[in-house]
Amino acid sequence: MTSSSIEPTVAEVIRGRRDSASRADGHRLALVIEGGGSRGVYAGGMVRALEEMGLGTVFDAVYGTSAGALNGAWFLSGRVVPGMRTWTDPAIMRTTVDPGRMLRGRPAFDLRYLVHQVYDGIEPMDFPAVLANPTTFHPIATDIYTGHAVDLHRHIVDKPTLQTALRASAGLPILAGPPVPLGDSQYFDGGLAESVPIRIAVRDGATHALVLRTRRADEQRPPASRLHQLVGGGYLRLRAPGAYRAWLARAHQQAAEDQFIEGLGATALQIHPPAGSPDIESASRNTDLLSAALEIGRRATHAALATTVRAA
Repeated sequence: MTSSSIEPTVAEVIRGRRDSASRADGHRLALVIEGGGSRGVYAGGMVRALEEMGLGTVFDAVYGTSAGALNGAWFLSGRVVPGMRTWTDPAIMRTTVDPGRMLRGRPAFDLRYLVHQVYDGIEPMDFPAVLANPTTFHPIATDIYTGHAVDLHRHIVDKPTLQTALRASAGLPILAGPPVPLGDSQYFDGGLAESVPIRIAVRDGATHALVLRTRRADEQRPPASRLHQLVGGGYLRLRAPGAYRAWLARAHQQAAEDQFIEGLGATALQIHPPAGSPDIESASRNTDLLSAALEIGRRATHAALATTVRAA
């Protein structure tokens, strides 16, 4: 993947593929989706816009971290509109995110409820469609022993392993419970090691990438609170030494990812929530705020692609 002026832009590749209904152009186009807990609702609106524009089949691969993996799975299932209701339904959000549970020794985030009950009954995801999709799915998680960002694609062979991979990618330490075992290792949230999994996509041969961001361009990750450092850091140091090393490096992660994407030039196109978009805490369950953010993400994507990708 290069920034050479000879290369077509990301929007040009998308338009050519949509208009020709073919991906046989010699490029490898990746959709890369940032994580961020409840802030991921912005990217939820973005994937909804991609579906509305008829772009469900133009990508060769979808890479997502944490909430980005959840949004990516909905995109590949072809059920984005009903799937995004999982972000804005008050009953679902109250059950999925409940900080009060931690006072009772239980995780604040109930990913098992979300993936195995909501996605498999209340608002069903078409898991077979994700598995059969010619666009490959790459949820990213953090190996608790090495601290490296790991693509879980090779472990996904059926519905149960797909569901497990989704929980592993979004499994925040402490807040979502213990690490999730899958294959030959155990995993925490991919955002510990790589919030925007662009480097993995490039490593896999991506020549172009559409990158959906959940932070504004002017928004920086806040430093961890002292309590978070003491409790979270102590837990990781004892339970997951590799993830602890990744956690310590998170302060520099955003700058490194931004710099890497910038170096890709016209072969990477980022869509951010626009300036003035509200801050959303990772554990927010304010469905009025989340509904507004979903629409902001949707409109931002239509605006970003309107001049070069004709609406369906």
